[in-house]
Amino acid sequence: MRVKRERYRVDLLELQSACEANYVRLMQLLPDMRDQPDVRRIAMSQGDRLLGVLVLQVVENCPYTSTLRITQEHCLPWLPAPRMEVRVYHDARMAEVISAENARRFRGIYPYPNAHMHQPNEKNQLNLFLGEWLGHCLACGYELEPVL
Repeated sequence: MRVKRERYRVDLLELQSACEANYVRLMQLLPDMRDQPDVRRIAMSQGDRLLGVLVLQVVENCPYTSTLRITQEHCLPWLPAPRMEVRVYHDARMAEVISAENARRFRGIYPYPNAHMHQPNEKNQLNLFLGEWLGHCLACGYELEPVL
């Protein structure tokens, strides 16, 4: 007997709150991103072991938005280095993932299965991951180079 699953529905409130929280975290890490676009390197460690270096780079500044490239350097050898682009909406005080690895422009819902094997809630998962990544950086990170 085949069980029919209920179709996934976007939880817009959850997505918006994740994007709002990501904006707050990014503004703590890059408070002057609009005035002094720069690159910031933050080392993340656990005890005395370096887990990687988070690199935040402002790629583009427009009147109401900024685009950031977020990557990780010096990862553990068995862990693929995450990289993504994030659009920061200053007027709405939100930040959302617009690109991750080689994928761009994520849909709110994907049929499953699909050719690229995206999860039905891929967009939401990426924004939640960004929040966890930035939260860990704020909790355990320290600046390698001063912001100029």
